[in-house]
Amino acid sequence: MPAKRDYYEVLGIPKNATDEEIKRAFRKLAFKYHPDHNRDDTAGEKFKEANEAYEVLSDPDKRVAYDRFGHGDTEGLFGRGFEGFNFGGFGDIFDTFFGGVASTAHRGPQRGADLSYNTIITFEEAAFGCKREIDILRTGNCSLCQGTGCKPGTKPNRCPSCNGSGQVHRVQQSIFGHFTNIATCSQCHGEGRIITEPCPRCRGTGKEKHECRISVRIPAGVNNGTQIRLSGEGHAGDRGGSPGDLYISLTVKQHEAFTRDGDDTLYELPINFAQAALGAEVDVPTLDGKITIKVSAGSQTGQVFRLKNKGIPHLHRRGRGDQLVTLNVVTPDSLTKKQRQLFEELAKTLGPAEKYS
Repeated sequence: MPAKRDYYEVLGIPKNATDEEIKRAFRKLAFKYHPDHNRDDTAGEKFKEANEAYEVLSDPDKRVAYDRFGHGDTEGLFGRGFEGFNFGGFGDIFDTFFGGVASTAHRGPQRGADLSYNTIITFEEAAFGCKREIDILRTGNCSLCQGTGCKPGTKPNRCPSCNGSGQVHRVQQSIFGHFTNIATCSQCHGEGRIITEPCPRCRGTGKEKHECRISVRIPAGVNNGTQIRLSGEGHAGDRGGSPGDLYISLTVKQHEAFTRDGDDTLYELPINFAQAALGAEVDVPTLDGKITIKVSAGSQTGQVFRLKNKGIPHLHRRGRGDQLVTLNVVTPDSLTKKQRQLFEELAKTLGPAEKYS
């Protein structure tokens, strides 16, 4: 059986700790390792260990004996310690020590749930921004009862169990003295009121679903996976709480010519042998339309031209990325008889390829 740890070490306190420091240290550990908050397999044992340490160190006589004799004699003098004491379960310990506050707070205004929406835009729309009209289905206040949940002309009644507070108080006796346990009223579920005649449209919930059309401005420079948050456009809140938000996720279609690297656009420009060898002026598509670039004589596959400020506008700031044009010298896969003759004559005059490397 493993040796017990020093009780002061268990609680993380010095040997001259005051009663208040001992209590505060135990409260912290009890909350940390309580099974309702910690699902780790070792949490239960650590919870028991902290309780055992607190039982001894919070009692003046047991603490004096422990300081003089250690673990063995305290068990002999005061019984088997924690292991022989029945706390009535982890839930009772936690609720008793902390007064049940963690799970019994009175229900106040509650923020509405968020909504998510996915939309597809083109490469150009992502680059320069656009406006979209989207239709969403969200929860709002019932149009018949205006969110009260009551049948028109009626009102909710005060809950007789909690007298409208939404909470019930129970005094409990524990090893730490008398504690008041505050629990949510089981009859009104913390609302403090009971609807006796519910609204026929929303059945007492005070909510119904509405289809809404919303105008969305998509800024220039967004990318695939960008999320736009529209504050207050989500589901309605409860008990006067604020509505949630609407999150719009963007999917950008692939472009037939361009790919994107950050805020730069990438384009592969195919040219033939003659253009690469002799040089040429070639039209290149950009997001702003076609422009003409000059390919120098002797250009090779992989050579890159940078077109300044022809890329994607920067998101939420001025300026644009560039367009990078990569040359690809294309080898013809079929030749006419005349073309073959010309290449054969050219080959005789060129000689081996390594002389040009």
